[in-house]
Amino acid sequence: MKIWLDGGLKDIESARVSVLDHGLTVGDGIFETVKTVDGKPFALTRHLDRLARSARGLGLPAPDAGEVRRACEAVIDANPGLPLGRLRITYTGGHGPLGSDRGDRGTTLVVALGEAKARPDSTAVITVPWTRNERGALTGLKTTSYAENVVALARAHEHGASEALFGNTVGQLCEGTGSNVFVVLGGEILTPPLASGCLAGITRELVAEWTGARETDLPLDVLERADEVFLTSSLRDVQAVHRVDDRELPGVEGPLTAKAMRLFAERSGDDLDP
Repeated sequence: MKIWLDGGLKDIESARVSVLDHGLTVGDGIFETVKTVDGKPFALTRHLDRLARSARGLGLPAPDAGEVRRACEAVIDANPGLPLGRLRITYTGGHGPLGSDRGDRGTTLVVALGEAKARPDSTAVITVPWTRNERGALTGLKTTSYAENVVALARAHEHGASEALFGNTVGQLCEGTGSNVFVVLGGEILTPPLASGCLAGITRELVAEWTGARETDLPLDVLERADEVFLTSSLRDVQAVHRVDDRELPGVEGPLTAKAMRLFAERSGDDLDP
């Protein structure tokens, strides 16, 4: 495997990042996960736009969009033959002191590509007792500070689920560890607004545009009343939910979920950079 590290391709065995990189020592970094299909990235422009927004929010120097795009192309070309891939772009504060202050040696850029497997059409999720902070300094930024998600996802796996859903500090439905959530109520597709603290997911954005889903505040207990629930993310696309905690749901049999799945498959297949 070859990856891009700070200006060029390197073999995975020889690629080295400093043990004092701020992305490692204090989680001072951002990232994007981009789906690739037969060697082509999906929605790369939107992902690069969000990478830039996350950098601004974290106070990092703006990444060179041209370099990042070249790095993505080089890594994909150097690792051919993947029908479905996970392209990971990581951008950190670079070499720094052991505390929270940043160093002055510049940022670190890593782009890597790994094989991905298609997710099942339907999955189970749980809710967790921990909250997202809709007013935090990192709210809405896709940062490498993911330990909270690691803990919640492990809890989900312990309960036979593939995702954990968070509420926020005021009891509203927010998001999953790596996904956005949609519910169907009264024949309408609804999703929490960005003000809830959720990430501005790329797939979320496209699904909302293509289905006419409406953003609105939703209490966490909407999951006990929703007619249908589905998740969105770069590697899930649109994934139906057949169980939330102990409550059974229609899954792929839900008509609006099925419609959203079909629309996304058709529209994303027609345009790889919508």
